[in-house]
Amino acid sequence: MSDAANVGAFLIEGDRSLHILFGSQSGNSEDLASKIGKKSATYGLDATVHDMDGFDFASLSGMSRVLIVCSTWGEGEQPDNAEDLWITANAEGAPSLSKTHFSVCALGDTSYEFFCESGKEWDSRFGELGGQRLVDRIDCDVDYEGPAATWTDSVLSHMAAVDGSGTYQSSMVEPIATVIASGGGVNQKSKAAPAPSASVAPSVDAGALEGLMAGDRDIHILFGSQSGNAESLCAQIAKKASDYGLVGHVHDMDGFDLASLSGMKRVLIACSTWGEGEQPDNAEELYKAATDAGQILKNTHFSVCALGDTSYEFFCQSGKEWDQILETMGGTRIHDRIDCDVDYDAPAAIWITETLSRIACVDDSGTFNEDLVADMTTFASGDSATASSGDVASVIMPEIQLVASIFRYNSDTEETGLDSWACSVPGHHSVLDLLRTLKATQDGTLTFRDGAADDPTTGVTVNGRLVLPGLTRLCDISRDKGDGAKLRIEPVAAYDVIRDLVVDYSSYDNLRTASKPWFVGGQRDAVYAGKVVLGKMDAVVATQLHESSDIASPQLLHAASDAVPFNRSYMGPAIVCQLWNRSCDPRISDKSRTAILKILADTNGVKSETDIASIHRQGDMGSNAAKSVLQAKTAVLSHDGYNGRHGKHVWWYTWSIKSSGRVNETTLYRTVLGPTGLISNALSGVSSRMIFGFTRTGRPMFNSLLGMVAPPAGIGKMPMQFNSRVENHHEVISIFNEMDGRF
Repeated sequence: MSDAANVGAFLIEGDRSLHILFGSQSGNSEDLASKIGKKSATYGLDATVHDMDGFDFASLSGMSRVLIVCSTWGEGEQPDNAEDLWITANAEGAPSLSKTHFSVCALGDTSYEFFCESGKEWDSRFGELGGQRLVDRIDCDVDYEGPAATWTDSVLSHMAAVDGSGTYQSSMVEPIATVIASGGGVNQKSKAAPAPSASVAPSVDAGALEGLMAGDRDIHILFGSQSGNAESLCAQIAKKASDYGLVGHVHDMDGFDLASLSGMKRVLIACSTWGEGEQPDNAEELYKAATDAGQILKNTHFSVCALGDTSYEFFCQSGKEWDQILETMGGTRIHDRIDCDVDYDAPAAIWITETLSRIACVDDSGTFNEDLVADMTTFASGDSATASSGDVASVIMPEIQLVASIFRYNSDTEETGLDSWACSVPGHHSVLDLLRTLKATQDGTLTFRDGAADDPTTGVTVNGRLVLPGLTRLCDISRDKGDGAKLRIEPVAAYDVIRDLVVDYSSYDNLRTASKPWFVGGQRDAVYAGKVVLGKMDAVVATQLHESSDIASPQLLHAASDAVPFNRSYMGPAIVCQLWNRSCDPRISDKSRTAILKILADTNGVKSETDIASIHRQGDMGSNAAKSVLQAKTAVLSHDGYNGRHGKHVWWYTWSIKSSGRVNETTLYRTVLGPTGLISNALSGVSSRMIFGFTRTGRPMFNSLLGMVAPPAGIGKMPMQFNSRVENHHEVISIFNEMDGRF
């Protein structure tokens, strides 16, 4: 027998279970555990991924293969979902793990003192309880994907070498790894799908289809969604339905009236599975109601698309439950349920086409005309198909009970205040829709900038968030959970208010004009196409420039900076981004590039930006802008030779770390400002604040001090800045030397 055959036989004998436990705060460990679970199938392992929260620790004693993926939170604490299990693991009477083979992947951040501490603790505790460590623990930094992938291949080869009886066969590790690397292996979960048979499409019976499409052509599509995938899929289905002469209506299960289903002839369900086989949050109440509804769907044809992840034990459980309960309620299954893995797009597209071809043949009376399915398929795929309109189908959301408090300002009387209205509005309406409704029905004097949904000048602040009201749905801001939602709508900060929510953008416009926002090109190679001269640009560079310049609203981005409200002379992040992106354009002249750098280095240029975190929080626009602002500031400091207070701060900070191997930010202001600066700061109170309230929280001094002495108030907020030791100091020196020899 060949080595491959021997390995293949080994990988299918006996118990092949693998249990993967994750402790996760932000989702990285959970995502990694899921990926490991999926890949383990190739090694002949049947993986189950477990959330540490609620996991029975005693059950580990009966498991022969266990992997731990755990992140570290705060100052070396276990993540929230791992705390209880960690306490249980350290309690008296914890079970022996002598029959358990294990390995640990620890996720952390080397900028923190207790790097990967939680993973280290799990690794040590499993060893203390008698567990057999197959592969040494790996400690991963924030860029964990590469090291984790290498560890995964190694640990799965070793775990696969534990035979069906639970005995580790070390001699099988290398043969298994070799077979897998060559493309072999066993997939416990894969099933070969039958190839579709070719057929000749019959001609369309136009008369029969015309009669079929008379009357009610509504199709109702319900989604149960946790992350948005099922909702997005339902929007696609509704758009595609128009090709079949159907009118799609998409419904959120949250708040949906179950009784209304009895009058619907065509119903499709797209539902994801959450946690250990639970219904998504927005589907829980509707499913509970359906279990006691009785047979109310005797005139309803249905089909279900279930979304899930094969690395979890209860794969697509929620969709399976909906498929069963709809049949119990008297519905007629028009097409078999499809169970989709994380890569759901292709199989879901096939299911959509096949299901719509059949459900579109349900006539006005609720009768399925199976003999017309082939004609309907041809109709939908040919020139006679109705054109789909719009990019996204309308999603009907249940009404939300909310109280809208809106800032009011009358320039004539200089009176300010808040007007509040209790409303019941559809969740899919935008903030702009709400403002329009209130103006039309409640107070005609309410003033705001109206326009297209993407109009960059219509921005407002909603519950502290900078938004374009036409692109912001009410349900995305706050869902009504019974007590009602509260919306506080205010004008955008950093601008003078003209009336109510309308602000004066002239300050931004003046700053932009002063920045000389025109492009001056230089000499470059070009190609001639007819009478037109086309300039050359690398495709990668063009893409980068496009992404970094993709700013939906420069006016909102301007206000996203924490510095702008306090320094009206600062040009702001939007103008900084525009200038920097223009300087990076290879088509610009050298003279113009130098002029831009001079503008950025000015007193009111990029050095005035205090913290890019507030910019980064503004979605994709903010993320791209933050990168540009950081690059611009770095370029300016380098151009100035690290002179001035900003440059000296960077220089002395890096120099002190390199020379001493310690971080002590409390000494920086003395070094940077010198004796004269210290005296002036002492008079202004800055020195005392730095001594007694030295923090980056931006909160009142008492709260800042509380954060230092009373965890968890300071967790994640107070960096180690008081003369703390730098780990791997020699590596830090190498980085500084490589980046800039002056350090």
